[in-house]
Amino acid sequence: MNNQVTSPKETVDLSDLALRAGLADYSPVRGCMVIRPYGYAIWELIQKELDQRIKDCGHENAYFPLFIPESFLKKEAEHVEGFAPECAVVTHAGGQKLEEPLVVRPTSETIIYHMFSKWIRSWRDLPYSVNQWANVVRWEMRTRLFLRTTEFLWQEGHTAHATAEEAETEAKRMLNVYLDLMQNVLALAPYVGQKTDSERFAGADRTYSLEVLLRDGKILQAGTSHHLGQGFAEAFEIKFQNKANELELVHLTSWGVSTRLIGAIILGHQDEKGLILPPRVAPIQAIIIPIYKKEEEKDKVLNECQIILRELKEAGIRAKIDANDQITPGAKFNEWELKGVPIRVQIGPRDLDNNVVELVRRDTQTKLSGTPRQGLAARINDLLAEIQSALYERNLKWRNENTYEVNSLEELNKKMDEKGGFARVHWCGDSEHESKIKEATKATIRVRLFDEPNEEGKCIISGKPSQSRVLVGRAY
Repeated sequence: MNNQVTSPKETVDLSDLALRAGLADYSPVRGCMVIRPYGYAIWELIQKELDQRIKDCGHENAYFPLFIPESFLKKEAEHVEGFAPECAVVTHAGGQKLEEPLVVRPTSETIIYHMFSKWIRSWRDLPYSVNQWANVVRWEMRTRLFLRTTEFLWQEGHTAHATAEEAETEAKRMLNVYLDLMQNVLALAPYVGQKTDSERFAGADRTYSLEVLLRDGKILQAGTSHHLGQGFAEAFEIKFQNKANELELVHLTSWGVSTRLIGAIILGHQDEKGLILPPRVAPIQAIIIPIYKKEEEKDKVLNECQIILRELKEAGIRAKIDANDQITPGAKFNEWELKGVPIRVQIGPRDLDNNVVELVRRDTQTKLSGTPRQGLAARINDLLAEIQSALYERNLKWRNENTYEVNSLEELNKKMDEKGGFARVHWCGDSEHESKIKEATKATIRVRLFDEPNEEGKCIISGKPSQSRVLVGRAY
């Protein structure tokens, strides 16, 4: 197996790859994208995996309006300040000017917490939780397919609790749900930790994040979970009667991931040939390619392909036959490699005579000639599991080999230019000095790891004492 880690500059352009692989296309509305069926199928598989995990945690799905009264956003000062530049606002409808402008949701805390204030009355109602799958709009200045678009799809969960301890536990539990999804389904190895105050979600007490290193050396914030505290509860008067018949404010959490995860898959696993999809989110896990030259060979080969297709589907494998005879087998190989299909099944007349097929792994390009037809479905299922595991190990190795310690601003800037990746640096905790890191290097503090060991050092900006390191990198 080839798990070699190469230069951080090995990537191809994300938007170009998404277009060529048929994942998405540009919308006539600036900054928006059309998600094509192949790309949406990946999202559906992610959604299916995550939705079940969310429900297993006891959360139920609901849906809230796309339009939010402008006054709702203004109720929580830090929240409105954080989102105001990104908001799209409706001022006219039905040919008339609205009495109050409506904001197209950039996130749903305000509308959901307005409803929480109606639904929560007693300690018996807690914990209270909802999750929704929806679209949101954030008016981005610089956009990129799947990573940063004006409109995108996401999941957002919201919970209310009687105590801060319960809210903290829930915020971290959902963070671990995302970690499980990324490791075991998306085959990604994120770092997990807490954001600095300047990087936390607008209106939150604490923000926790999962940060993924991509093949170009840049970092992607792939998911977040927020302990919101009581700021929103106070703004929207979400109170409950406790067991002593006293009124208290609830403690809130929110957590979410988006179609940005598809961007993480693309840039986390691709190579010069195109996508490399983890089997668990591959819309097609095995593509069957018939190979023949003579017309009299065609029917026999295609008939065997249909038998193989039926066997694979019965074994729970998402498979398809490419029977297009207008292009050569070589062109088909290139097309399905571009689309990242994990396994290619090739069969021709000689294979038929020998009762074998040839399998080709997308991740390593390994050819498994002479694979017996008998037990083929079981062999492919085993191979899919191997590929899933190998892709995770490849991403983990990439992350680890591109995480390093830096002890000066000059060294940080040089490493970011040459290598990218995660730099572990000392920082004194001053937000002004955090800003200076960004100004000098275009890199930001991504997270402070939960398990970061205590280590005395000096801040790379101020020289003041620091007790542990933080992760710094250039991010999308």
